Amino acid sequence: MLYLLTNYSDGGDFFNLFRYITFRAGGAFLTALVFGFLFGPPLINVLRKRQGKGQPIRADGPEGHFSKAGTPTMGGLLIVGALTTSTLLWARLDNPFVLMTLFVTLSFALIGFADDYAKVTKQSSAGVSGRVRLLLGFAIAALAGWWAAQYHPEELTNQLAVPIFADFLLNLGWLFVPFAVIVIVGAANAVNLTDGLDGLAIMPVMIAAGTFGVIAYAVGRIDFTEYLGVHYVPGTGEILIFAAGLIGGGLGFLWYNAPPAAVFMGDTGSLALGGALGAIAVATKHEIVLAIVGGLFVVEALSVIIQVLYFKRTGKRVFLMAPIHHHYEKKGWAEPQIVIRFWIISLILAMIGLATLKVR
Repeated sequence: MLYLLTNYSDGGDFFNLFRYITFRAGGAFLTALVFGFLFGPPLINVLRKRQGKGQPIRADGPEGHFSKAGTPTMGGLLIVGALTTSTLLWARLDNPFVLMTLFVTLSFALIGFADDYAKVTKQSSAGVSGRVRLLLGFAIAALAGWWAAQYHPEELTNQLAVPIFADFLLNLGWLFVPFAVIVIVGAANAVNLTDGLDGLAIMPVMIAAGTFGVIAYAVGRIDFTEYLGVHYVPGTGEILIFAAGLIGGGLGFLWYNAPPAAVFMGDTGSLALGGALGAIAVATKHEIVLAIVGGLFVVEALSVIIQVLYFKRTGKRVFLMAPIHHHYEKKGWAEPQIVIRFWIISLILAMIGLATLKVR
């Protein structure tokens, strides 16, 4: 929206600043951060009054979680609200990749909201049927995958770029959309599984968003892509503004989610943010890099899959409890210890992911 101010620029005045993606990204970050600080307390108060008993605590969960009873959920509304406001204000709204990413974020937020609402009203951890959530997620992600393919350069359409190999592309053909579905839905559910401790999911999400913001900006500039040896995807630079808004909104939320949490993000936030990361990866042709940068989310999801499959086959458990962060809780690790160590792992993985830009 504010980009329209460039219509009043003669090329050497204040309005000319709005042409620069980096300037608008900074504005998006500050807007989302201020949004979080301003609307955090009133939103938490409303959620606390409306929800009464707050998010239901699983009876089979770690004992330390029972002390969190009464904490409201749906705090993801704060992040999504900050992210959406900052993006609409600072990004170019004629950019298809920004619109696609925002569409995925808001759509998955609605799925998560419905799930959180069902849990709170029924005071049950069941929520909306997993099959229904998956089917809706598949439909949204399929549309997003097709959407992105329409705006990728012809030489990259339906292609899978492989890190390290500069000139190697794998032609997926009609399988590109199903592949995009796996990436987006997988990312959404992996972040959802990670969101089990105060502050555990939001910081790795912000680290991944910052990493992919840099990647999006790089692949959206032909001079950068020529230097780095990566594939040029025109228009993806605007995604940096979306990523900056996500980081600002995430920090605003983390202020209230830091242990002990005043509010949980719930599925409203975790599904939306995971879907957003998946959508950015598809838009920038860096789907495989997402598995590196978001390696923590991958491990969390794999721990659940391994636990379920092994238990069904043998009746025994690989982990004391899944997802894996609960395994360490059962081993006696303090919650802040787990959270901070997982943050450190996320930062290391993000650096490895960024390194793939040049190691080619």
